[in-house]
Amino acid sequence: MADAEPPADMNPEPKNYLGLDFSTQQVKGIVINDRLEVTHEAAVQFDNDLPEYRTHGGVQVRDDGGIVTSPTIMWVKALDMLMDKLRVAGADFSTIAAVSGSAQQHGSVYWRGGANKTLGELQGDRFLHDQLALVFSLTDSPVWMDSSTTHQCRHLEEALGGPQKLAELTGSRAYERFTGSQIAKVYQNRKEAYNNTERISLVSSFACSLFLGKYAPIDLSDGSGMNLLDITTKTWSQQCLDACGGSLGEKLGDPVVSWKVVGSVSSYMVDRYTFSPDTAIVAFTGDNPASLAGLCVESGDLAVSLGTSDTLFLWLDTPRPRIEGHIFVSPIQEGAYMGLLCYKNGSLTRERIRDSCCEGSWDIFSQLLDMTPRGNFGNIGMYYHLPEITPGVEGLYRFNKTDEAVGRFASNEVEVRALIEGQFLAKRVHAERLGFATGIGGKVLATGGASNNKAILQVLADVFNATVYTLDVANSACLGSAYRAKHGLAGGRYQDIIKNQLLKLACKPNSDANEIYTPMVMRFQAFESSIVEQQKKK
Repeated sequence: MADAEPPADMNPEPKNYLGLDFSTQQVKGIVINDRLEVTHEAAVQFDNDLPEYRTHGGVQVRDDGGIVTSPTIMWVKALDMLMDKLRVAGADFSTIAAVSGSAQQHGSVYWRGGANKTLGELQGDRFLHDQLALVFSLTDSPVWMDSSTTHQCRHLEEALGGPQKLAELTGSRAYERFTGSQIAKVYQNRKEAYNNTERISLVSSFACSLFLGKYAPIDLSDGSGMNLLDITTKTWSQQCLDACGGSLGEKLGDPVVSWKVVGSVSSYMVDRYTFSPDTAIVAFTGDNPASLAGLCVESGDLAVSLGTSDTLFLWLDTPRPRIEGHIFVSPIQEGAYMGLLCYKNGSLTRERIRDSCCEGSWDIFSQLLDMTPRGNFGNIGMYYHLPEITPGVEGLYRFNKTDEAVGRFASNEVEVRALIEGQFLAKRVHAERLGFATGIGGKVLATGGASNNKAILQVLADVFNATVYTLDVANSACLGSAYRAKHGLAGGRYQDIIKNQLLKLACKPNSDANEIYTPMVMRFQAFESSIVEQQKKK
């Protein structure tokens, strides 16, 4: 007698997930399977692969007034090329259960009236860029590098009662790159184009629309980077909308949580790339929130990217918005928030001290760091070779154990430790100001070039009194988008769906770390406040 056929659910079809990232210089795609393994990936570089748009670093810079834009249709054509590259690489789109994505934050896209109808009528035998060439009321999209909206920023802050009031409402003070001020500039200077605009998207929701076949909503996390969203009520602030443009709420649509399934893939994607009509589209978000998802940050954690510039991603349960730093709605959990802090003086500053004190050798740098005791004999250094973002100061500052300013330290090893301790003391000070609780059992996740240096990571562990893990994660935003696609489809708690197996234990804090560094945090904070006040008077 023949064996009975196994029940259908005993041999389920393999489920894969597609994550995309529309960054400043490229669009990238990653396919993962149910075990979170990357099976296929491809990328399209804007400068090299699309030279007809004459971008440099993915953008076009005008000589006047800090205007920086990207051709919107270039992003569409790049997606055409990317999908073909993935298909040639062997990706089977019929196995994709869900799609999500991310994009450079703060960029904006302006859809002409009737564009939504065009999106719904795309023909599968033609490229997207051929069919969408005329659907944008602005052909060039303002991007995060644009700094031409200082006037609009000041107006927005004044309308809301000052920078701190705006930060408390929207998570950040007004920044030139943020979308609210960019929209206000279009409203004021290009009124006809504004009036012809049916929908304003972020780059993330624009990219989502290309897969959805209709206007995709802005998600709450990326929407937090606009100076328009009330991060407490999770709705657009009418005060902010009124300060930036007429009928703006109608042009933005209603925001949604970042893990929401916003619909099924468009018929165009089904016809052209053989997606299943049931493929779910999960809201796209910004690259920074997607990176937090890709790093699998949990409650009580922070992630530190130690690169050319240093970036902190914080999990916040009770945020305290300030003029410095940014707070976004969490992309992965209801009721939680994400803090973001950026520092210009990262690896380039570390390399300067390496070259001047360590003969250009990281080995010597690490030896000198290990030779010097925790707390550095009470010496504290603050090194801002470039004008810093957080805080907004510039210069080199050294203080001895009696809190006196000194021109130099006694030895190279003291200088090296002063640099590294100072960088991490600053990060702890600013993280705690935003509402991060140090030393309550969370972990620190370190990525970037300097995360390979164990001596540096030991200082990080001691200053934050937390265990440090390293992650060798390239393209964390793209990977996080693929993870979010799976999470959005499955529902439930993110960490139950996405279990990070890439963590490697780097180091644990020494037993006396809290005793040594908590007083130093207080001293550092006082020094920084004094320097900020001095520079304000200049």
